[in-house]
Amino acid sequence: MAERLKSQYFARKPLSLLIEEMQGENRLRRVLGPVHLSALGIGAIIGAGIFVVTGEAAHNVAGPALMLSYVIAGITCIFAALCYAEFAAMVPVAGSAYTYAYATMGELFAWIIGWDLILEYCVSSATVATGWSGYFQDSISKLGIHIPHLLTESPWKYDVTTGLMVRTGSILNLPAVLIILVITVVLVKGIQESASFNATMVAIKIAAVLFVIGVGSFFVLKTNWHPFAPFGWSGLSFFGHAVAGQADPSGKPLGMLAGAAIIFFAYIGFDSVSTHTEEAKNPQRDVPIGIMASLVVCTFLYIAVVAVLTGMVRFDQLDVNAPVSMAFKQRGLGWAEGIIATAGVAGITSVLLVMMLSGPRVFLAMARDGLLPKGVFGVVHPKYRTPWKSTILIGVFVSTMAGLLPIGVLLQLTNIGTLFAFVIVCAAVLIMRRKYPETERPFRCPWVPVVPILGIGCCLLLMFSLPVANWWRMFGWLAFGMGIYFFYGRNHSVMKHYLAGEGDRSQV
Repeated sequence: MAERLKSQYFARKPLSLLIEEMQGENRLRRVLGPVHLSALGIGAIIGAGIFVVTGEAAHNVAGPALMLSYVIAGITCIFAALCYAEFAAMVPVAGSAYTYAYATMGELFAWIIGWDLILEYCVSSATVATGWSGYFQDSISKLGIHIPHLLTESPWKYDVTTGLMVRTGSILNLPAVLIILVITVVLVKGIQESASFNATMVAIKIAAVLFVIGVGSFFVLKTNWHPFAPFGWSGLSFFGHAVAGQADPSGKPLGMLAGAAIIFFAYIGFDSVSTHTEEAKNPQRDVPIGIMASLVVCTFLYIAVVAVLTGMVRFDQLDVNAPVSMAFKQRGLGWAEGIIATAGVAGITSVLLVMMLSGPRVFLAMARDGLLPKGVFGVVHPKYRTPWKSTILIGVFVSTMAGLLPIGVLLQLTNIGTLFAFVIVCAAVLIMRRKYPETERPFRCPWVPVVPILGIGCCLLLMFSLPVANWWRMFGWLAFGMGIYFFYGRNHSVMKHYLAGEGDRSQV
């Protein structure tokens, strides 16, 4: 019995079985081309990173050196993106890193990474919805419309000085809840409608970002870039103990590397392109294009925006809640505040759409393998061809988090999960090259094993540049997920039936 369980935990899902799953009625509709996929990637990346995270990271962690923080984070993402692209072209089915881990490391690792991806997509959706609420309220206030305080934010907020939760006097962040419900309806309706809506939002926010760069560059003062790295160049810690660089009184690392770890949230999204592989018209070509194009475009835009913002306003005077619009206001360009706030609403809306679009696809892949109930998470709508039940469930879960939890707590849960997923994907490429060297690879990650190893190293470096609380929260989430796996998933696993002789043994 013990040997059977051990073989189940580490049994790899064969590529032939993955390809077989693409057939039949319970599959998704192939309607996305390279433009739509690139727009989905840009839609997920450009948004909260510029409109929310930059202010806090520059003000409290990295200063103007945040420009280099984005370079480091971008290079790390490029290593991981090349690995994602190889898998997406080779295994064009839903599931992203979960599917890749199942094919290379076995069921137990696949469950861990799948559960980790759910953390990434759901918590980042709630974080983004909370940021959307702030920009939306700012926009409508220009029209003299104000939401009652009881419905403007979560009941609690996180006090960084004491590390405690304090009451806000509100009972619910109603705008955040409502936008999630609207997005959920759009997602249930269909992938093509969702992608078209996202493309419109992307066009609006790209125009706004170019406006910020173009207009703001005329008001840059080079003296604001000095000192360039006021918190130092590193910021590396190991479970709360500083290894290199400065740290604040609570032990939180400071510096350029620490800034890269914090703003890594801004890059969450390019990997979501791979979750839509099953909906791509020509996945072997279009998905690698979508991943790399969105990442390269957004990296250049991020660096340019940070350069403009820290040049317009000294880093320690940046507003941590609405850094872009307030920077223009501080330089006497208040007329632009409304434009930027409106674009912020559109930009963050598209991020929310793509994040919530991705989670149900991971659930779908896990349900197909029997690790989650197929009657809920594995059902595809007969008309819309979307995983509608899991989309609704995620919508309810995310709206609850966004309505009741503060953004500070939500943000802490996201980065480490994403970095962990990237480590698994980079390692999986090394394993697949060794285990299946003859498998057709329409797109090949270049310079293997150098690129995957650099990807693993960079991701681990950023993970150890995060506050120790992030590690404990991730361990807690994974422990909860392991409970579900051992009480349900392993007993209903399709792989278990194969190993028990109830299926084709040649498949495993």
